[in-house]
Amino acid sequence: MRILLWHVHGSWTTSFVQGGHTYLLPTLPDGGPWGRGRAGRDWPDTVHEIPVARLAQSDVDVVVLQRPEELELTRTWLGRTPGLDVPAVYVEHNTPRGDVPDTRHPLGDRGDITLVHVTHANRLLWDNGRAPTTVIEHGIVDPGYRYTGELARAAVVTNEPVRRWRITGTDLYPAFAAAAPLDVFGMGLDGLAARTGLAPDRLTTLGDLDTQSLHTEMSRRRVYLHTTRWTSLGLSLLEAMHLGMPVVALATTEAPRAVPPDAGVVTADVDAAADAVRRLVADPALATETGKRAREAALENYDLSTFSRSWDALLTSTANEKGGRRP
Repeated sequence: MRILLWHVHGSWTTSFVQGGHTYLLPTLPDGGPWGRGRAGRDWPDTVHEIPVARLAQSDVDVVVLQRPEELELTRTWLGRTPGLDVPAVYVEHNTPRGDVPDTRHPLGDRGDITLVHVTHANRLLWDNGRAPTTVIEHGIVDPGYRYTGELARAAVVTNEPVRRWRITGTDLYPAFAAAAPLDVFGMGLDGLAARTGLAPDRLTTLGDLDTQSLHTEMSRRRVYLHTTRWTSLGLSLLEAMHLGMPVVALATTEAPRAVPPDAGVVTADVDAAADAVRRLVADPALATETGKRAREAALENYDLSTFSRSWDALLTSTANEKGGRRP
């Protein structure tokens, strides 16, 4: 199939484009959120950048929408209406930001486009209205077992922790930094030390690394710490588990389901989570064994083949509807 989608979440798209179809990613001269194409990602040759001006002349079997604005962009750029004269699905990556649990999804008042949630928590928390819904859980391109845990430090992967603050649990960093030094990876880290008040020996920012370098550096840290309060799950948590890292996570949204008891510690008690970080950092043998259990769980529950099969089934059924259900 020929699938039109936008490059929105790089890690999720990395898994999605392994499915063996032809993937069309719009490009604009200035890139930006609506036309960044591959953005330098090392993706298969089946992923093609296509200038927006050429979309109207392109064959598209299914559109994979990920943001409300893409409904109008598809009408304008492709010249076809999603769910009416081109089959479409909508992937919801995010937890609702409104009056939970009463936040109506943007597609909740229409019944012609399947709403695909990436976690069961997402589907539960959104008011989906009359939109047909399903859940296709994450699948990860296995980076392989890389854990060394040679550094008695905790790895944190997050984007814009200063701006997002309580969403990413940045306000909790001092409690965790008292248990182990924190090494923070991601975008938008400027001003993090000043905002949290942590000294250089308790917090280090390492920036936005390429995927291979990030996985290598994460694996050198003794434990992975997931402080995000409000996210559907966080692919970095699943990547850490695939790498063989023990994890400590806040018990919010999908994390309790993703991390079994022998793979780490998941709790809403911040003091207990900090104690778990302290215990794992102090005991390399325990950390190594816990990380192995984390990898086993991740391979069983978030493998790429299951993810790709689920998507193939949905895309095939959607494309066969010859334009989608009517509202």
